Amino acid sequence: MNAMRILAATLLCFLVAAPLRAQKEKREPLTETQQDQIAEAGIDPAARVSLYVKFLNERADTIHGLIPRVHSSARSSRLDGELQDFAALMDELGDNLDMYADRKADIRKSLKGLNEGVQHWQAILNSLPTEPGFELSRRDAIESSNDLSAQAKQITADQTEYFKDHKDQKGQDRAEPN
Repeated sequence: MNAMRILAATLLCFLVAAPLRAQKEKREPLTETQQDQIAEAGIDPAARVSLYVKFLNERADTIHGLIPRVHSSARSSRLDGELQDFAALMDELGDNLDMYADRKADIRKSLKGLNEGVQHWQAILNSLPTEPGFELSRRDAIESSNDLSAQAKQITADQTEYFKDHKDQKGQDRAEPN
């Protein structure tokens, strides 16, 4: 009977500890200050896109700075984490772009900076050596950058066409019902 209680208590401990460990491993790609800046930009699509591009440029510079360092497990681990955050941030920006495109927000000016940034980011990602410690994260980041590039180009083309036909709505934050 005691063995059953000990087994049940042990099993209960594992069940309680598993969600706590998963919560601890959740990475947040933005610092608190960056999150505050995004929140302050509020519903201003151009400002938010510009902030994301700025934060992604900072991450890209960090990743680029890690390339020439001596190969070590600490470097690989750091690069792996940076690449995961970088990909998550690009995906988050992509979600924002979808929302702004759906509501016909005029974000063409900020997309110019994004298109330039994506090319720079892709160059950095492609210059990374292939190492087992961060190869999966590298591939995920490259895939996210390719998706973001295609998305930005498509939205740019769509918006150019849309605002050519709807000149009265240029510069808007969202489409207004007629």
